[in-house]
Order: sequence, then C-alpha cells, then structure tokens
Amino acid sequence: MPVTEDYPEDQLLDQFMNQLKVERGLAANTILAYNHDLISFFDFLKRRGVSPIQINQRDLFSFIAEKKARLSPRSLARNLVSIRMFYRFLVSEGKINSNPVRLMGIPRMYQHLPDVLSRDEVEALLLQPDTMTVLGRRDKAILEVLYATGLRVSELIGLKISNINLQAGYIRTIGKGSKERIVPMGTKAIDSLKQYVRNSRPSFLKKGEFPNLFLNSRGKPMTRQGLWKIIRNYALKAGITKTVTPHTVRHSFATHLLEGGADLRSVQIMLGHADISTTQIYTHVARERLKEIHEKYHPRP
Repeated sequence: MPVTEDYPEDQLLDQFMNQLKVERGLAANTILAYNHDLISFFDFLKRRGVSPIQINQRDLFSFIAEKKARLSPRSLARNLVSIRMFYRFLVSEGKINSNPVRLMGIPRMYQHLPDVLSRDEVEALLLQPDTMTVLGRRDKAILEVLYATGLRVSELIGLKISNINLQAGYIRTIGKGSKERIVPMGTKAIDSLKQYVRNSRPSFLKKGEFPNLFLNSRGKPMTRQGLWKIIRNYALKAGITKTVTPHTVRHSFATHLLEGGADLRSVQIMLGHADISTTQIYTHVARERLKEIHEKYHPRP
C-alpha cells in the first residue's frame, strides 16, 4: 500500500479528528470515543512494529482477536467503526492509495443511521436568510444549493464560477477520488444562485479575485468551519433542536429523494458514491421515516 509521503501518526489522527468535528459535526463525546479507539489501535500496531499506513489483513485480524477477549461485542463494533472511518478518511484525502480495511464487516448492532431533517425543518431552515442583504443572499444560495444537490461540504466550498451552468441548471463538481460528476438543480436553487451571483458576489470581490463561487466577507473562499457556523446559526434561528451540519443537509437530500420515489442508482450517482452499498443506508432511513408516518397517522397503529 504505497504512499506518496510520510505521515506521522499524531498528525493523521489530528486531521481525522478535525474532519469529524468540522465536516461531520459529530458530538464531542463521540469524537473522544473515536480518538480513544484509534489510540488503542495505534498502540497495538506499535507493539507489532507496524505503521498505521502499512497494515495488512493479518494485523487487523490479530487486533480483532486480541480485543474480542477484552471487549463486549458492542465496544468491539465501535472500535471497528472508528478504524474503518479513519482509513476511509485517509483514502479520501489521498494519503494512502488503497483501503486496507475495505473488506472488514461491521456488526449490525452498531450501524448508525444519519440524522435527517424533516421536510418542514428543511423549509424552515431555507427561510431564515434575509435576502434583502448581501450576506443573506449568499447564505440563501448556499443552503438552496446544498439541499438541491447533496454536495459534500468540501465540494461546495471548492465550486468555481465556471462549475455552474445556470441556463441548463446543473453543477459540475469534482468529488472523492478526483471523479467529476454533474448534478442537476431545481428552479429555486437556480434562482437563488442568480440573485447571489448578480447582486451579492461582486460585493465580496477584493483586489485578488478568487474564482470560487462562494466567498466570505473578506473576499476569500469559504472554509469548512465558516460554512458549518452559517448552517448551525440558521438552524438555531429556525428552532431546530437537532444538530444540523452540512452533512445533515446532504443526508436529508438523499432521504427525501428516496421517500419521493427516486431509485437508488440515481441517488448514488448524484451523491457521488463509488459503491451503491454506501447509498443503501438511506433506504433504512427512509423506511424508518415511513414507519414513523404510519404510526402517527394510521387509525390503528
């Protein structure tokens, strides 16, 4: 499993923890648990004289065998989830070329369904920006595009002006693995983008003009942290009690499409998932939502 350069363990772990906090928006206790699990895994590898970027299946099986004797099935499952997420992160960031734990299964007991906003909550969120202001028009466009396309936060902040076609109504983005995909938009997202590009974005442009679509008040490209704060603040204004992150909006995009009758393959393409099994988790979310609706509205639940 060749790598392009040396990546110290502590640096890798810090980068991963930051991604969990900023992009995934996980709770502090969850991040601490993942951190603890990975430190334990790294300690095991050190005893074997193996670097985290050099492990093989034998190392992984030895780790599982050791932990099985000490941990409950649920705790072991969480350890494996932490390890799998860590190596997916390394692959997505281009720090390793292949995933050494890609074939590792996770017990069903620990499969986590993503948080999803209801359609009413999404509508409440989208109504919050004040479109009479420069910042409000930008934020409205950000929220509408996120929900219309299901883009990852890194894809959204990386969008260039040249990546959008307002006449045809689509966005061209570069996703994980440097794979390009075309994602359509609805009329509301298109209208919000037009308002932003024509009436707000020029106000953000400074001397050194950036090609990025979304800019901050200093005229620089939006950051993950900045985008996360924008969404969190509007969610609070909307009275939404759930933790809302850019990833939450992405989850809601996929779930609402499936609830509306979209086929799994089409949703996979729009999300940019390489493997349809990654998209299948949304079918579980959609089924749970249907169960809630049935129990709430059926006369004989």
